[in-house]
Amino acid sequence: MSPTPRPQDRGDRHVPPPGPDPVAEAPTPPDDPAPDDLVHAHGPGRRVYYAAHQRRMDLTALGQLALSLPAFLTSALVVLLVGVLLDIGPGVPFWMPVALWVASGALVFHRPTEDLLARYLFGLRRPMPQEAARLESVWREVTAIAGVDGGRYRLWVEESDALNALAVAGHVVGVTRYALEHLSSRRLAAVLAHELGHHTGGHAWALLLCHWYGLPGRLVRRVLRATALSLVTPVRCAVYLAGGVLLLALGGLDSAVARILYGLPLLLALPYLSAAVGRRAELRADRHAAVLGFAPELADVLETLYEDGPPEHESVPARLLSTHPDVPTRLHHLRAYL
Repeated sequence: MSPTPRPQDRGDRHVPPPGPDPVAEAPTPPDDPAPDDLVHAHGPGRRVYYAAHQRRMDLTALGQLALSLPAFLTSALVVLLVGVLLDIGPGVPFWMPVALWVASGALVFHRPTEDLLARYLFGLRRPMPQEAARLESVWREVTAIAGVDGGRYRLWVEESDALNALAVAGHVVGVTRYALEHLSSRRLAAVLAHELGHHTGGHAWALLLCHWYGLPGRLVRRVLRATALSLVTPVRCAVYLAGGVLLLALGGLDSAVARILYGLPLLLALPYLSAAVGRRAELRADRHAAVLGFAPELADVLETLYEDGPPEHESVPARLLSTHPDVPTRLHHLRAYL
């Protein structure tokens, strides 16, 4: 066997000395986990390490559920009343409607049900092939950095000329067509990272459960109101009186339940507390995007929103009842990450 020729013996070709095989050297995860349990390795040829806990329920999600207890108990009493009527009439056990109603909350995590909610309740559509290619590429980047399995979520598009995005149900992420067409990839990634923060923090599903379990009480009020408005004038006064009594009874039931649970002072502040929890959820989602490294891009998007349409002057109660903090407040909280 002839000896291996040296580089100068091979003409103009240069053969590098043998070295370690880069493919064989698989990267190892970092010793210290990143903030908020975001364990990842990112870059060409690197592996992506998914965090063990893909979701959690932070304080804002717990606060949303706690503040919805009065509406939940009121709806439970409405469903129980329906069950009693069915027990007296057709002979259906009174507990069956209540059990089915309680178990129905699991539907918000059922993928076909989520698709129906996204399409018919939130007005979203499936992305076109070109839209899907861009969305999925950016989404893979964001979820890889976050250490989250992006395949668990479904991406949707809202046919709107506004710059917006939303996270709903258990696995739905939507962006407007305007955002998809006008935002750069990094800014779109910042927006998606914000919505991912709503999902991983439990904000989206907690809010949907609150609305879902408060639905029976709201339906009773709407049916009574619609019935009163549809009747002829001679009967309307009597129906108004009966409907008003029922509405006052339901309102009194809400107040009684809330007073028992929280006390009268907290009852008066309940709408403001719910709005404050919503604002805190937005700031936490902003922080999630900032921790992933998208603070500058998210700040750019917020500044664009503020420049395109700065909000009109609002009264103090209106600001306190807003579920979203104003742009200067969000930028102030992002300053530590810029």
